Amino acid sequence: MIITDILCVPVRSGFFADDQAAILAGARHDGFDYSGDPLTPGFRSVRQAGEAVSVMLLLDDGQVAYGDCAAVQYSGVGGRDAVFGASEAVDLIQQHVAPLLRGREVADFRSMAMVIDRLTVEGHPLHTAVRYGVTQALLDTVARARGLTMAEVVRDEYDTGVEIVPVPMFVQSGDDRYNNVDKMVLKEADVLPHGLINNVETRFGRDGELLAEFVTWVRDRIIALRTRPDYEPMMHYDIYGTAGAAFGGDVERVADYLAGLGELAKPFRLRVEHAIDAGSRDAQVTTSAALRAALRARNSDVQIVVDEWCNTLDDIEVFVAAGAADMIHVKTPDLGGVNNAIEALLLVSRSGLAAYCGGTCNETDRSAQVSAQIAMACGAAQVLAKPGMGVDEGMMIVGNEMARIEAIVAARKRSSADVTAGRAA
Repeated sequence: MIITDILCVPVRSGFFADDQAAILAGARHDGFDYSGDPLTPGFRSVRQAGEAVSVMLLLDDGQVAYGDCAAVQYSGVGGRDAVFGASEAVDLIQQHVAPLLRGREVADFRSMAMVIDRLTVEGHPLHTAVRYGVTQALLDTVARARGLTMAEVVRDEYDTGVEIVPVPMFVQSGDDRYNNVDKMVLKEADVLPHGLINNVETRFGRDGELLAEFVTWVRDRIIALRTRPDYEPMMHYDIYGTAGAAFGGDVERVADYLAGLGELAKPFRLRVEHAIDAGSRDAQVTTSAALRAALRARNSDVQIVVDEWCNTLDDIEVFVAAGAADMIHVKTPDLGGVNNAIEALLLVSRSGLAAYCGGTCNETDRSAQVSAQIAMACGAAQVLAKPGMGVDEGMMIVGNEMARIEAIVAARKRSSADVTAGRAA
């Protein structure tokens, strides 16, 4: 399959880009917006509309393969690239990526993805969002050339040995956490509610009392609304380092608090993402490993999930080697090329830890579909329902994509078995 041309079109992402530093410093809601000035370089305001770029590869047989460049909601912090701008990205792709791909035959995904992921401009790698979108389009190209789904291409090229079936979906609430929890329970989300616990004063509480109240409420709400007693979702809260901020970074105090939170969550199990922000990758590895050990010493089954400071494949390798978490959030846009996300998910799973194929509310429908197929092909422990914060949209896009892919792969398998049986007869 030969790429004859490349089109790049600015499109909408599924949410907003937020200045996390400003929010943690106390920026207040003004309606849906935030008041105050941004603190992170590159932001025009504390909250600004998310931007994305759709990269379309025109193929010599008339087909069009595509992927979307998108970045996380909280850019420019925790070792991440700066906030993403669509117009700049279009110029960069047309000047430096298009000449590299135009007229090129794409025979396999892995080798071509590595070319894009390693491309530098003036000594710097491409923005993670650009690498993310272009490699999605390349994966789609190979799938179209072979007449397969993207999940099957990943399974075959990476020899994952995984049956391609849907994986549990993790659904995020956004600020409308109470109404959205009701939606999650009514739609029987596998993992919930995220909670967006991103401020000590308004979401966590000086002694963690606000989060404790919310966990208790979610527990009771699941029990009240569920229509069958065996619906037992995993509770997963992202708390953006607020426990560490409230308790002065004291690992033992945080462990005591989280162990108590785990008891409040019962009969449901609890995962907590980014409990403490240690300020650097190495410090985060040490702190997360210590927190995990402290919880086990308390005979607590609360699981620790790492996110910030664990952005690249190299970062993930370090966290895995140190056993610094129970679950690793493979935040797909942060890894650049989706080839890195694939490698990371397989590394985490094969190490015995839980691999979370995540991302951000600020992605697009296309990047969510590609992520869903990758999660299935790699046998991830869970996949994020994205984009957006409304519950319904993310569950529909990711859930429907997984249902379709499962049906296609199963039908192909049945057809192959029928052909084999016919030959034997």
